[in-house]
Amino acid sequence: MARNIRVALKLASLSLLLVTSLEASKKEKPPPPLAPPGDLLLEGGRKLTYERSFSSEKEVRKKPGFFGKVLNVVIGEPDLHALVRPYSIAVDSRGRAIITDPGAGGVHIFDFADKKYKFIERQEKGRDPMVMPQCVALDAQDNIYVTDSMVGKIFVFGPDGKYRRVIGSLKGGEGYFKRPTGIAVDSAAQRIFVTDTLRNKIFLLDMQGSVLRTIGGTGQDAGQFNYPTELKLQGQELAVVDAMNFRVQLLRQDGSFEKSIGTIGDTSGTTFRPKGVALDSEHHYYIADALWGVVQVFDREGRLLYYFGKRGTALGDFQLPAGVFIDPEDRIFVVDSYNRRVQVFRYFGQKQMAGGGQ
Repeated sequence: MARNIRVALKLASLSLLLVTSLEASKKEKPPPPLAPPGDLLLEGGRKLTYERSFSSEKEVRKKPGFFGKVLNVVIGEPDLHALVRPYSIAVDSRGRAIITDPGAGGVHIFDFADKKYKFIERQEKGRDPMVMPQCVALDAQDNIYVTDSMVGKIFVFGPDGKYRRVIGSLKGGEGYFKRPTGIAVDSAAQRIFVTDTLRNKIFLLDMQGSVLRTIGGTGQDAGQFNYPTELKLQGQELAVVDAMNFRVQLLRQDGSFEKSIGTIGDTSGTTFRPKGVALDSEHHYYIADALWGVVQVFDREGRLLYYFGKRGTALGDFQLPAGVFIDPEDRIFVVDSYNRRVQVFRYFGQKQMAGGGQ
Protein backbone atom coordinates (compact mmCIF):
# COMPACT_ATOMS: atom_id res chain seq x y z
CA MET A 1 0.00 0.00 0.00
CA ALA A 2 2.77 2.45 0.99
CA ARG A 3 4.59 1.69 -2.25
CA ASN A 4 1.45 2.43 -4.30
CA ILE A 5 1.04 5.74 -2.51
CA ARG A 6 4.66 6.68 -3.26
CA VAL A 7 4.21 5.83 -6.95
CA ALA A 8 0.99 7.86 -7.09
CA LEU A 9 2.72 10.84 -5.47
CA LYS A 10 5.59 10.65 -7.97
CA LEU A 11 3.19 10.55 -10.91
CA ALA A 12 1.24 13.47 -9.48
CA SER A 13 4.48 15.39 -9.02
CA LEU A 14 5.56 14.70 -12.60
CA SER A 15 2.15 15.71 -13.92
CA LEU A 16 2.32 18.99 -11.98
CA LEU A 17 5.80 19.61 -13.31
CA LEU A 18 4.62 18.97 -16.87
CA VAL A 19 1.61 21.27 -16.50
CA THR A 20 3.81 24.01 -15.06
CA SER A 21 6.29 23.65 -17.92
CA LEU A 22 3.55 23.68 -20.53
CA GLU A 23 1.97 26.76 -18.98
CA ALA A 24 5.34 28.51 -19.00
CA SER A 25 5.89 27.62 -22.63
CA LYS A 26 2.49 29.04 -23.56
CA LYS A 27 3.50 32.41 -22.10
CA GLU A 28 6.55 32.52 -24.38
CA LYS A 29 5.24 33.62 -27.74
CA PRO A 30 6.80 31.64 -30.58
CA PRO A 31 8.29 33.67 -33.42
CA PRO A 32 5.87 34.28 -36.28
CA PRO A 33 6.18 31.72 -39.09
CA LEU A 34 8.10 32.77 -42.16
CA ALA A 35 5.93 33.65 -45.13
CA PRO A 36 6.37 31.29 -48.07
CA PRO A 37 7.03 32.77 -51.51
CA GLY A 38 4.12 33.16 -53.86
CA ASP A 39 3.55 31.02 -56.92
CA LEU A 40 5.77 31.71 -59.91
CA LEU A 41 3.48 31.93 -62.94
CA LEU A 42 5.14 30.81 -66.14
CA GLU A 43 4.51 30.83 -69.86
CA GLY A 44 1.84 28.53 -71.24
CA GLY A 45 -0.11 28.27 -67.99
CA ARG A 46 2.75 26.54 -66.19
CA LYS A 47 3.65 27.44 -62.62
CA LEU A 48 6.08 26.73 -59.81
CA THR A 49 4.84 26.54 -56.22
CA TYR A 50 6.65 26.36 -52.92
CA GLU A 51 5.69 23.39 -50.74
CA ARG A 52 7.86 23.18 -47.63
CA SER A 53 11.33 23.02 -46.12
CA PHE A 54 12.82 20.64 -43.57
CA SER A 55 16.08 20.49 -41.66
CA SER A 56 15.96 18.06 -38.73
CA GLU A 57 14.80 14.73 -37.40
CA LYS A 58 12.31 16.55 -35.18
CA GLU A 59 10.18 17.51 -38.18
CA VAL A 60 9.60 13.92 -39.25
CA ARG A 61 9.15 12.15 -35.91
CA LYS A 62 5.75 11.60 -34.33
CA LYS A 63 4.88 14.14 -31.68
CA PRO A 64 5.31 12.68 -28.17
CA GLY A 65 2.24 11.74 -26.17
CA PHE A 66 1.52 12.81 -22.59
CA PHE A 67 4.01 10.50 -20.92
CA GLY A 68 6.57 11.25 -23.61
CA LYS A 69 6.24 14.93 -22.75
CA VAL A 70 6.59 14.08 -19.05
CA LEU A 71 9.77 12.18 -19.77
CA ASN A 72 11.17 15.04 -21.87
CA VAL A 73 10.50 17.47 -19.01
CA VAL A 74 12.18 15.23 -16.44
CA ILE A 75 15.28 14.08 -18.34
CA GLY A 76 15.37 16.61 -21.17
CA GLU A 77 14.52 16.24 -24.81
CA PRO A 78 16.56 13.66 -26.74
CA ASP A 79 19.38 14.77 -29.01
CA LEU A 80 17.97 14.75 -32.52
CA HIS A 81 19.90 14.81 -35.75
CA ALA A 82 19.83 17.93 -37.91
CA LEU A 83 21.35 18.85 -41.24
CA VAL A 84 24.84 20.30 -40.76
CA ARG A 85 26.32 20.75 -44.24
CA PRO A 86 24.02 18.82 -46.57
CA TYR A 87 25.12 18.35 -50.15
CA SER A 88 23.34 15.78 -52.35
CA ILE A 89 19.84 14.31 -52.40
CA ALA A 90 17.87 11.47 -53.94
CA VAL A 91 14.27 10.41 -53.35
CA ASP A 92 13.44 6.71 -53.47
CA SER A 93 10.34 4.87 -54.71
CA ARG A 94 8.73 5.22 -51.28
CA GLY A 95 9.16 8.98 -51.25
CA ARG A 96 11.95 8.95 -48.66
CA ALA A 97 14.46 11.81 -48.96
CA ILE A 98 18.06 10.56 -48.71
CA ILE A 99 20.59 13.32 -48.10
CA THR A 100 24.37 13.18 -47.82
CA ASP A 101 25.88 15.39 -45.16
CA PRO A 102 29.68 15.81 -45.22
CA GLY A 103 29.42 18.05 -42.15
CA ALA A 104 27.78 15.27 -40.12
CA GLY A 105 29.81 12.47 -41.68
CA GLY A 106 26.75 10.49 -42.65
CA VAL A 107 23.52 10.18 -44.61
CA HIS A 108 20.05 11.25 -43.44
CA ILE A 109 16.89 9.35 -44.43
CA PHE A 110 13.67 11.32 -43.94
CA ASP A 111 10.52 9.23 -44.24
CA PHE A 112 7.61 11.63 -43.84
CA ALA A 113 4.96 9.11 -44.91
CA ASP A 114 5.76 6.73 -42.04
CA LYS A 115 7.11 9.46 -39.72
CA LYS A 116 10.49 7.77 -39.40
CA TYR A 117 14.07 8.94 -39.55
CA LYS A 118 17.39 7.13 -39.86
CA PHE A 119 20.99 8.31 -39.85
CA ILE A 120 23.56 6.19 -41.67
CA GLU A 121 27.19 6.37 -40.67
CA ARG A 122 30.18 4.08 -40.84
CA GLN A 123 33.02 4.99 -38.52
CA GLU A 124 34.72 1.66 -37.82
CA LYS A 125 38.45 2.31 -38.03
CA GLY A 126 40.28 -0.13 -40.23
CA ARG A 127 37.05 -1.34 -41.84
CA ASP A 128 36.46 1.16 -44.62
CA PRO A 129 35.11 4.08 -42.58
CA MET A 130 32.92 6.61 -44.40
CA VAL A 131 34.40 10.04 -43.75
CA MET A 132 33.14 12.56 -46.32
CA PRO A 133 29.92 11.37 -48.00
CA GLN A 134 29.45 13.49 -51.09
CA CYS A 135 26.84 12.40 -53.66
CA VAL A 136 24.07 9.82 -53.59
CA ALA A 137 22.28 7.70 -56.17
CA LEU A 138 19.77 4.85 -56.04
CA ASP A 139 19.29 1.69 -58.06
CA ALA A 140 15.96 0.15 -59.05
CA GLN A 141 15.74 -1.69 -55.70
CA ASP A 142 16.35 1.53 -53.71
CA ASN A 143 19.85 0.48 -52.67
CA ILE A 144 21.83 3.56 -51.73
CA TYR A 145 25.19 4.39 -53.38
CA VAL A 146 27.30 7.09 -51.72
CA THR A 147 30.59 8.52 -52.96
CA ASP A 148 33.18 9.50 -50.37
CA SER A 149 35.37 12.26 -51.78
CA MET A 150 38.01 11.91 -49.07
CA VAL A 151 38.62 8.17 -48.91
CA GLY A 152 38.11 7.63 -52.64
CA LYS A 153 35.45 4.91 -52.42
CA ILE A 154 31.77 4.21 -53.05
CA PHE A 155 29.68 2.87 -50.16
CA VAL A 156 26.58 0.77 -50.82
CA PHE A 157 23.74 0.47 -48.30
CA GLY A 158 20.48 -1.42 -48.52
CA PRO A 159 17.08 0.32 -48.52
CA ASP A 160 17.02 -0.29 -44.76
CA GLY A 161 20.25 1.68 -44.39
CA LYS A 162 22.37 -1.36 -43.51
CA TYR A 163 25.88 -1.49 -44.94
CA ARG A 164 26.23 -3.87 -47.89
CA ARG A 165 29.67 -3.35 -49.42
CA VAL A 166 32.26 -0.88 -50.62
CA ILE A 167 33.51 -0.28 -54.17
CA GLY A 168 37.04 0.90 -54.87
CA SER A 169 38.74 -0.23 -51.66
CA LEU A 170 42.31 -1.33 -52.39
CA LYS A 171 44.71 -3.34 -50.30
CA GLY A 172 46.02 -1.27 -47.43
CA GLY A 173 42.76 0.66 -47.16
CA GLU A 174 43.38 3.21 -49.92
CA GLY A 175 40.62 4.15 -52.31
CA TYR A 176 40.85 3.63 -56.05
CA PHE A 177 39.37 7.03 -56.95
CA LYS A 178 41.18 10.30 -56.33
CA ARG A 179 38.01 12.28 -55.61
CA PRO A 180 34.77 10.52 -56.51
CA THR A 181 31.87 12.94 -56.59
CA GLY A 182 28.87 12.47 -58.86
CA ILE A 183 27.28 9.05 -59.24
CA ALA A 184 24.48 7.52 -61.32
CA VAL A 185 23.25 3.93 -61.52
CA ASP A 186 21.77 2.28 -64.62
CA SER A 187 20.02 -0.75 -63.16
CA ALA A 188 18.77 -2.01 -66.52
CA ALA A 189 22.28 -2.12 -68.01
CA GLN A 190 23.89 -3.03 -64.67
CA ARG A 191 26.30 -0.12 -64.87
CA ILE A 192 27.54 2.59 -62.49
CA PHE A 193 28.83 5.99 -63.61
CA VAL A 194 31.04 7.99 -61.27
CA THR A 195 32.98 11.22 -61.80
CA ASP A 196 36.54 11.39 -60.53
CA THR A 197 36.86 15.13 -60.14
CA LEU A 198 40.65 15.28 -59.81
CA ARG A 199 41.21 12.95 -62.78
CA ASN A 200 38.70 14.88 -64.94
CA LYS A 201 37.12 11.63 -66.00
CA ILE A 202 33.95 9.61 -65.70
CA PHE A 203 34.45 5.96 -64.78
CA LEU A 204 32.04 3.37 -66.09
CA LEU A 205 31.84 0.37 -63.74
CA ASP A 206 29.95 -2.88 -63.64
CA MET A 207 27.89 -3.58 -60.53
CA GLN A 208 30.82 -5.38 -58.89
CA GLY A 209 32.98 -2.25 -59.27
CA SER A 210 35.26 -3.38 -62.10
CA VAL A 211 36.26 -0.53 -64.44
CA LEU A 212 34.90 -1.10 -67.94
CA ARG A 213 36.17 2.15 -69.46
CA THR A 214 36.58 5.86 -68.85
CA ILE A 215 35.00 8.90 -70.49
CA GLY A 216 36.61 12.29 -71.01
CA GLY A 217 39.88 13.84 -69.95
CA THR A 218 41.29 17.24 -69.06
CA GLY A 219 40.37 20.15 -71.32
CA GLN A 220 37.78 22.64 -72.49
CA ASP A 221 36.66 20.95 -75.70
CA ALA A 222 33.44 19.02 -76.13
CA GLY A 223 33.59 15.83 -74.08
CA GLN A 224 36.51 17.09 -71.96
CA PHE A 225 36.22 18.22 -68.35
CA ASN A 226 37.64 20.61 -65.81
CA TYR A 227 36.54 19.38 -62.38
CA PRO A 228 33.41 17.37 -63.24
CA THR A 229 31.11 16.89 -60.27
CA GLU A 230 27.44 15.86 -60.25
CA LEU A 231 25.83 13.44 -62.69
CA LYS A 232 22.24 12.82 -63.76
CA LEU A 233 21.28 9.84 -65.90
CA GLN A 234 18.01 10.09 -67.81
CA GLY A 235 17.41 7.29 -70.26
CA GLN A 236 20.45 7.14 -72.54
CA GLU A 237 21.54 10.68 -71.71
CA LEU A 238 24.11 11.60 -69.09
CA ALA A 239 24.15 15.19 -67.80
CA VAL A 240 27.54 16.11 -66.30
CA VAL A 241 28.22 19.23 -64.24
CA ASP A 242 31.55 20.41 -65.71
CA ALA A 243 32.18 22.80 -62.84
CA MET A 244 35.29 24.75 -63.83
CA ASN A 245 34.28 24.89 -67.47
CA PHE A 246 31.10 26.55 -66.14
CA ARG A 247 28.67 24.35 -68.02
CA VAL A 248 26.64 21.16 -67.99
CA GLN A 249 27.57 18.72 -70.74
CA LEU A 250 25.04 16.28 -72.19
CA LEU A 251 26.59 12.99 -73.29
CA ARG A 252 25.34 9.70 -74.62
CA GLN A 253 26.09 6.70 -72.44
CA ASP A 254 28.88 5.73 -74.83
CA GLY A 255 30.58 9.04 -74.00
CA SER A 256 29.82 10.81 -77.26
CA PHE A 257 29.08 14.52 -76.89
CA GLU A 258 25.62 15.90 -77.65
CA LYS A 259 25.57 19.51 -76.45
CA SER A 260 26.32 21.76 -73.50
CA ILE A 261 24.24 24.16 -71.43
CA GLY A 262 25.55 27.31 -69.79
CA THR A 263 28.57 29.58 -70.13
CA ILE A 264 30.57 31.62 -67.65
CA GLY A 265 29.15 35.03 -66.82
CA ASP A 266 27.43 37.20 -64.26
CA THR A 267 24.01 37.56 -65.86
CA SER A 268 20.96 35.33 -65.97
CA GLY A 269 21.44 32.37 -68.27
CA THR A 270 25.12 32.00 -67.40
CA THR A 271 26.52 29.55 -64.87
CA PHE A 272 29.35 30.66 -62.64
CA ARG A 273 29.31 27.97 -59.97
CA PRO A 274 27.06 25.12 -61.16
CA LYS A 275 26.29 22.40 -58.63
CA GLY A 276 23.32 20.03 -58.83
CA VAL A 277 21.43 19.18 -62.01
CA ALA A 278 18.03 17.53 -62.51
CA LEU A 279 15.33 17.12 -65.17
CA ASP A 280 11.58 17.57 -64.92
CA SER A 281 8.85 15.72 -66.85
CA GLU A 282 9.08 18.18 -69.74
CA HIS A 283 12.83 17.60 -70.07
CA HIS A 284 13.83 20.97 -68.65
CA TYR A 285 17.23 21.11 -66.97
CA TYR A 286 17.43 22.56 -63.45
CA ILE A 287 20.92 23.77 -62.52
CA ALA A 288 21.71 25.07 -59.04
CA ASP A 289 24.19 27.94 -59.06
CA ALA A 290 25.88 28.25 -55.70
CA LEU A 291 27.30 31.71 -56.33
CA TRP A 292 24.08 33.43 -57.34
CA GLY A 293 21.89 31.45 -54.94
CA VAL A 294 19.39 30.49 -57.63
CA VAL A 295 18.15 27.50 -59.60
CA GLN A 296 18.11 28.20 -63.33
CA VAL A 297 15.86 26.25 -65.68
CA PHE A 298 16.90 25.65 -69.29
CA ASP A 299 15.27 23.92 -72.22
CA ARG A 300 17.04 21.23 -74.20
CA GLU A 301 18.51 23.83 -76.55
CA GLY A 302 20.17 25.61 -73.66
CA ARG A 303 17.79 28.58 -73.57
CA LEU A 304 17.01 29.98 -70.14
CA LEU A 305 13.30 29.55 -69.38
CA TYR A 306 13.21 31.01 -65.88
CA TYR A 307 14.95 30.90 -62.53
CA PHE A 308 13.82 30.89 -58.92
CA GLY A 309 15.37 31.87 -55.61
CA LYS A 310 17.88 34.49 -54.56
CA ARG A 311 20.61 34.74 -51.97
CA GLY A 312 19.12 34.93 -48.49
CA THR A 313 17.60 33.05 -45.59
CA ALA A 314 13.85 33.52 -46.17
CA LEU A 315 11.72 30.68 -47.48
CA GLY A 316 12.47 30.29 -51.17
CA ASP A 317 15.92 31.87 -50.79
CA PHE A 318 19.17 29.93 -51.00
CA GLN A 319 22.68 30.14 -49.65
CA LEU A 320 25.04 27.82 -51.51
CA PRO A 321 22.40 25.57 -53.10
CA ALA A 322 23.91 22.21 -54.02
CA GLY A 323 22.04 19.01 -54.87
CA VAL A 324 18.79 19.02 -56.85
CA PHE A 325 16.40 16.10 -57.33
CA ILE A 326 13.03 15.95 -59.13
CA ASP A 327 10.64 13.11 -58.36
CA PRO A 328 8.02 11.63 -60.75
CA GLU A 329 5.43 14.13 -59.47
CA ASP A 330 7.71 17.04 -60.47
CA ARG A 331 8.51 17.90 -56.87
CA ILE A 332 11.83 19.71 -56.85
CA PHE A 333 14.07 19.07 -53.84
CA VAL A 334 16.85 21.64 -53.48
CA VAL A 335 19.60 21.19 -50.90
CA ASP A 336 20.07 24.67 -49.41
CA SER A 337 23.45 23.84 -47.98
CA TYR A 338 24.50 26.91 -45.99
CA ASN A 339 20.96 27.41 -44.66
CA ARG A 340 21.11 23.78 -43.46
CA ARG A 341 17.82 22.72 -44.99
CA VAL A 342 16.11 21.16 -47.97
CA GLN A 343 13.45 23.20 -49.74
CA VAL A 344 10.71 21.55 -51.77
CA PHE A 345 8.95 23.12 -54.74
CA ARG A 346 6.56 21.69 -57.31
CA TYR A 347 6.44 22.34 -61.01
CA PHE A 348 3.10 22.17 -62.79
CA GLY A 349 3.72 21.67 -66.49
CA GLN A 350 1.42 22.33 -69.39
CA LYS A 351 -0.17 18.87 -69.33
CA GLN A 352 -0.77 19.03 -65.57
CA MET A 353 -2.36 22.47 -65.77
CA ALA A 354 -4.54 21.39 -68.71
CA GLY A 355 -5.67 18.44 -66.60
CA GLY A 356 -6.76 20.67 -63.77
CA GLY A 357 -3.63 20.64 -61.59
CA GLN A 358 -3.82 22.92 -58.58
